[in-house]
Amino acid sequence: MKFKLGCQLNYDVSSTSTFIFNICAVENEYQQILDSNLQIQPDCNKEEYIVPSTENSYLRLVAPDGKLKIAYQAIVGLKHNLDNPLEIEEIPPAEIPLDIIHYLYPSRYCQSDRLMKLAQDEFGDCQPGYARVQAICDWIYDKVTYISGSTDSHTSAYDTVTERAGVCRDFAHLGIAFCRALNIPARFISAYAWQLQPPDFHACFEAYLENKWYLFDATRLAPTNGLVRIGTGRDAADTAFATVFGNVQLNDMQVYIDRLDDKSVETKERAIATT
Repeated sequence: MKFKLGCQLNYDVSSTSTFIFNICAVENEYQQILDSNLQIQPDCNKEEYIVPSTENSYLRLVAPDGKLKIAYQAIVGLKHNLDNPLEIEEIPPAEIPLDIIHYLYPSRYCQSDRLMKLAQDEFGDCQPGYARVQAICDWIYDKVTYISGSTDSHTSAYDTVTERAGVCRDFAHLGIAFCRALNIPARFISAYAWQLQPPDFHACFEAYLENKWYLFDATRLAPTNGLVRIGTGRDAADTAFATVFGNVQLNDMQVYIDRLDDKSVETKERAIATT
């Protein structure tokens, strides 16, 4: 699968300010960057850094007062590993690789320690493995109403399960928190999402099963095989598309992703392994 994607961000900068962007698609064993271009107007001092453990690509720049325009575009090829969901099992904590263990712990937006009883009540009797994580996604889809603008940057998984409303980042945080409460490592994913309407940066999550990361999206707003990864982290705090230090106003944001090859979508349920 091949996609053309990108974004454009337009800011008013009132005084010299520092930005950290995380808008570039990552390159890894299943996601290949075939072409990319990043334009910054005006030209600014900038630094780029790729995190070895997650491949997250961070861009830091210092912009003077005035207008700032960031335009990123890329052509990305995806090659997923597709597995049979019925054959994917959970891993006991004693066998989880040590470099994965931190994805079991509660984090700022995913207070799994506060949701253990609810997770056991709702999912304790589910078949362990991929089926249990899918049951978590089904529960969130059925019990939480997707309402644009209903939450903010302070909303946590505990808030979402209490208020039963949220946006994609809230659905992802709740899925992660439930997984961790059941001793399943889980992590947050930010992405460009093919067929998402209206186009925007999207959030989903991965669960670690059978020594692989598997992709899940409880919103059902876009096909999982059309998600192009931008960032990976314990929760949204690690993957913000822009972090700003200064007096800045975002005037306009445009996000797009188009498929360049066959537009058909796989309808048979398969588990998408991203490692």
